[in-house]
Amino acid sequence: MKFDAIIIGTGQAGPSLANSLANNGYKTAVIEKGHLGGTCVNVGCTPTKAYVASARRAYIASNSEDLGVSIEGSIKIDLKKIKARKDEMIKDSREGLEGMFTNNENITLIRGKASFVDNNTVEVEGKRYESDKIYINVGGRARIPEGFENVNYLTNTSILELEEIPKHLVIVGGGYIGMEFAQVFKRFGSKVSILESGDQLLKREDDDIAEEIAEILKDSGIEVLLNSQCIEAEKDKDGIKVNYNCEVGEKSLDASHLLLATGRIPNTDDLGLENTDIEVDERGFIKVDNELKTTSDNVWALGDCNGEGAFTHTAYNDFQIVNSHLFEERKRYLSDRFTCYAAFIDPPIARVGMNEKEIKAKGIKAKVAVRPMSKIARAKEMGETKGKLKIFIESESNKILGATFLGTGADEYIHTVIDQMYAGAPYSIMRDAIHIHPTISELIPTMLENPIDIE
Repeated sequence: MKFDAIIIGTGQAGPSLANSLANNGYKTAVIEKGHLGGTCVNVGCTPTKAYVASARRAYIASNSEDLGVSIEGSIKIDLKKIKARKDEMIKDSREGLEGMFTNNENITLIRGKASFVDNNTVEVEGKRYESDKIYINVGGRARIPEGFENVNYLTNTSILELEEIPKHLVIVGGGYIGMEFAQVFKRFGSKVSILESGDQLLKREDDDIAEEIAEILKDSGIEVLLNSQCIEAEKDKDGIKVNYNCEVGEKSLDASHLLLATGRIPNTDDLGLENTDIEVDERGFIKVDNELKTTSDNVWALGDCNGEGAFTHTAYNDFQIVNSHLFEERKRYLSDRFTCYAAFIDPPIARVGMNEKEIKAKGIKAKVAVRPMSKIARAKEMGETKGKLKIFIESESNKILGATFLGTGADEYIHTVIDQMYAGAPYSIMRDAIHIHPTISELIPTMLENPIDIE
């Protein structure tokens, strides 16, 4: 069968692109081997942030005495009800996508696994489909390291299917996914231990930010074990025995449940790319140019599989880039994008652009403005004073290079800085602005009054 366009995968970029193509008259095939919606809808943003919300309610209910609010009796966690709420939200999203595909006469939804036959042809369940425009949107999955073959480990997908609270959850990996689940299940009532092979959590972040996050987790009762090398696991009569630090005298943890949060890999290894001109890098990510075109002239790669951002918002921006070159007068490019993201621990950490570690590595002459949350009136009034705000400024141009915010509401007011960076304006514009009192973001202009040089 011949189509004007073929889209493989229905993550954040795929459905939006399919809808645009179809509305512009393209006969479009959408191929999906699993649930509609990709990572975000099924095992990422939607379900995990639903769990984060439940965990925060439990935390507030148990930790409000300092603000004069006491609750008599115990706080009970019903994980089955939390899971059912999550499942209903996922169901609504899937059904919405199903309706969008089936109600558009220019879209054909094909169920099954796609594999390339050549640059213009894919095969699904023995049937072949051809197009001069193919868009890959296959996402990624959890990376499983060696040493866990003989135990029933959890991933970010399977942990969302639990209906009983783990007695002792051991998490291997100190990244963003591990941090979120650690805090969630601690607040649900689990004992939680984190094993991280490096010398800090969240290795992308500045040392002071990582140290503060570690203290926040430790203060909540989470065990954080850094520099934990040679991690492996074996079955134990009562669950799972997790061994670590074998070179300096083996240590172990007795876990009821084990979560592997050791990064993600792209779903590109079984696409039949060897039958095409499409190249991947050493990690398996599909190589793309500034317009997200692959090394095959008629194939584009969007979302997590291209290695240019592992977030829902970057995947949607990938759609915007591709769509602009198809149908819009204004053209978008990958190089236009500032990297930005958040980890939804409590308080959240939010980032845009460069941090101090990256600025020093590139030898850029820059300044930094810093404000601890403990010096912000609104944070004190809320009783949430953990964290700090950091904004980085290029000394020569006075433009903002990036920001790292750790604190209550950081995932929202980081956008003040993001918008300023896209405007390309000097930091003095924000410094001289008037913000509403009492808010966290009102201190952003104040903190910019006296930035200091980065040594």
